[in-house]
This record gives sequence, structure tokens and C-alpha cells, in this order.
Amino acid sequence: MAARQLHETTTPQATLSAAVRLAVHLLPGAEHAGVSELERGENLRTVAWTDEVVRDAENPGLPHWEKLWTSPVVRVADGNGTPGQGALSGHGLRSVLSMRLRSDKRRLTALTAYSRDPHAFDETATRLGRLLTTHVSLALNSVTVREQLTEAMHTRDLIGQATGILMERLDIDAAAAFESLVRASQRENTKLRDLARRIVRSADG
Repeated sequence: MAARQLHETTTPQATLSAAVRLAVHLLPGAEHAGVSELERGENLRTVAWTDEVVRDAENPGLPHWEKLWTSPVVRVADGNGTPGQGALSGHGLRSVLSMRLRSDKRRLTALTAYSRDPHAFDETATRLGRLLTTHVSLALNSVTVREQLTEAMHTRDLIGQATGILMERLDIDAAAAFESLVRASQRENTKLRDLARRIVRSADG
């Protein structure tokens, strides 16, 4: 059921939004959840959340974020008794289960579940969480590829339309029209796709 819901999403944002809802629904002890992107240097952006307390609580200075660079899962049993995690209690949150979705040398993305109770996340929650993040990662990769392919097809169609317009305007063949489009793109320091879109729109009136 959870895997189907994730794989039925059509955009990366929809996948992440489904992921946080499923985290609260499936993980024992989870009351809130969020997905955040963290860059080295402590730049953090919350990209999906179940409610505002998640956005307020996700502070890049919290120690569990730093640990995610070296560990795929970080569990905080009680923020009140963990050095550096006390800021969570100001939002009424005590327990954290944070799981890495994907990462590279500069950025990582993590799914994090929160609870108002201490010691809310046990080994069962952790195992289920890792299973969920596996499905989220697969769904995210799949929808990202589909989105890129759709964009590539749209770009190809735009360039084809713009080439046809230039052929008619300048009375030249397809190769010359495309070359003219490329030269204009380089001259104006504009992406070929954006220039093609502009030409198509101008032709539409």
C-alpha cells in the first residue's frame, strides 16, 4: 500500500509530501515528520512537512543533522537529556528518528520523524523507517527520471517548432534554421530551450 502510494506520485514534491504523511501513519511513535535538505555549512531547507511545528523545529545547528553525514540513521531518545538537542523541547518535541534518503559530498536529504514523548522510537520503528526510506528513495528517483524525460521531450518539441518558424521566416532549410537558433542562443547567452520558447510565443501572437 505505502509503496503504491509513493510510486503513484507524479512529481518529486508530491513524493516527498506522501513520504511525510506515510511516516506519521506507519512509524510507531511518530506524530510529526518532515523532509529536509542540508548542505555542508549548516544551510538547511525543509521541503516537506506534516505541520508547522516541523518547520519551526528543524534547526540546522541540531547535532543529529551533522551525524547524518556519516550514519544513515540517527535516533535521539530524549532531546531534553541529549547535549545540543534541547532546542527541540521548546517546540514540545522529545524524540527524533532521522533517516538519510540520499546524499553526496555537498548535500543530503533526510526524512525525520518526531514525537512529543521521550524514547518514542524503538528498533521496530527504526526498521520500518529504513524500509520506508528505501521505497521513498526508489520512488523519488523514478519520478525524477520521468520528470526529466518529460522536460526533455517538451524541449525537443519547442526547438522543433522554433526551427520550423525560422525556416518559414528566413526561407532556409532545417539545418540552417537550427544553426541560426544555436548562434542566437550563444550570442544572447540564453538557453536554447528558452530562446525557442520565446520564438514560439512570438509566432503565436
